[in-house]
Amino acid sequence: MTDTTLDIIAIGNALVDVLSPAGDDFLASQGLTKGAMQLIDADRATSLYSHMGPGKEISGGSAGNTVAGAAMMGARCAFIGQVAKDQLGEVFVHDLQSQGIDFTVAPRDADIPTGRCLILVGECGERTMNTYLGAAQFLPASAVDEAQVASAKVLLLEGYLWDPAEPRAAMQAAIKMARKAGRQVALGVSAVFCIMNHLADFTALVDQGDIDILFANEEELLALTGAADFDAAMDALAAKLPLVVATRGKDGAWAASGTQRFHVPAEPVDRVVDTTGAGDLFSAGYLVGHVQGRPVEDCLRMGAIAAAEVISHYGARPEQDLKALIAAKLG
Repeated sequence: MTDTTLDIIAIGNALVDVLSPAGDDFLASQGLTKGAMQLIDADRATSLYSHMGPGKEISGGSAGNTVAGAAMMGARCAFIGQVAKDQLGEVFVHDLQSQGIDFTVAPRDADIPTGRCLILVGECGERTMNTYLGAAQFLPASAVDEAQVASAKVLLLEGYLWDPAEPRAAMQAAIKMARKAGRQVALGVSAVFCIMNHLADFTALVDQGDIDILFANEEELLALTGAADFDAAMDALAAKLPLVVATRGKDGAWAASGTQRFHVPAEPVDRVVDTTGAGDLFSAGYLVGHVQGRPVEDCLRMGAIAAAEVISHYGARPEQDLKALIAAKLG
């Protein structure tokens, strides 16, 4: 096995988040279900954006958020995703590269623009997400460099990107590359609709032993396993996977490895402003602890600290020094 020069390499949607406050009346006027995430087309993205109030543009995407957080904690990271040759594409690339994250995928022509997620944030921080994938859904398998994948300790796959055929093929190729190199593969299932659309594929990945670490929340675990309750779902997946990591909101986070179970409470937050990116940053904290060889409880705690920071402000990218926060609380 060759030495690693990266800690985490992630494949995911290259998106720019546009966040704007919105009350229930606005959601109703736009026919939106509060707290839901849906994919939208270019026309709907244009229409919804035109009706949104003043917003804030921040580079996002689930896996992108994770490597951004991990890099802030000192991890060596790379990202594979597709943007277009347009303003939002330049913003996304700059944001990652400015943090020292390797991102070398060439942009597409701007006939299909860079993807964006229009996020409407309620008074309690709950977000209603409307995602136009744009160029992100055309990530080719040729964009995945085998040497780069082999150089990373962990390959992280974003479940959201499993939906379009082209990036799905790219991720399937990356799994084979990581397995050939003896690297670990982590999957974030992302959302219940991803699971329901691709239950057979995700189940096969688990059953074939292609996944080493699975990240999910409670609702996603139940959808993936068909179990009646959280404990039964954890038991079912722990029998097949080396490590299952699950978040349960205010009830904290859990991990299962064989017959062992681990739990940490949620970190206290003065005020929840925006829950966008909470799961992504939890994964970042956990994976950084994991590649550092820390105990599972410490990894869970690092995830909880990172998630607590990101829900205390708008946007899915941390604003405080995560490395310093973790050092102050864990040493």
